[in-house]
Amino acid sequence: MSEDGGPAPTAVRASQEVRAVVGRLRRRIRAAADPADLSQPQSSVLARLLDKDGLTTADLANVEGVRHQSMAANVAALAHLGLVERRRDPGDGRRMLIALTAEGRRRAQEGRQARGEWLAAELQKQCTEDELRTVITAMAVLRRLADD
Repeated sequence: MSEDGGPAPTAVRASQEVRAVVGRLRRRIRAAADPADLSQPQSSVLARLLDKDGLTTADLANVEGVRHQSMAANVAALAHLGLVERRRDPGDGRRMLIALTAEGRRRAQEGRQARGEWLAAELQKQCTEDELRTVITAMAVLRRLADD
C-alpha cells in the first residue's frame, strides 16, 4: 500500500497491464476458433454449456452478464441451428433447461480444442523456454487472485 492507504503504484500498473493484456488475448483466442455462423455470445453459450450442461436461460444470462432477453435470443438462434435443445427440469417441471445437442457438443469441443491449439502454437512461436516458465508462474499468481 502507498502512504495514503491506496494501492501502491506498482499494483496499479500491474492491474492496468493485466486488464489490457487479458482483454486483447481473449479477443485473439476467440477469433482463432469462432465459427462464421455463430456470434461471439453464441459461441460463449456453447462453451458454457460444455462445462455445465442443463442451465436455464436466466442462469446463462447471469453468468454471461447479459439481460435475460438477450440470452433468450441467443438460445433461440442456437436452437434453430440445432446446437441446443430445451428440456424440462426433472426436479422442477416448470423450469426449462438448455442443453447441448450432439452437434452442439461437437462444435463446442472443436472450438475449445482450436483455441487451445492456437494459444499453444503462439506461445511456442513467440516465447523462449524461460519466458514460458515465467508465464506459468504468473498464471499461478493470477489463479490465486481469481480463486479468492
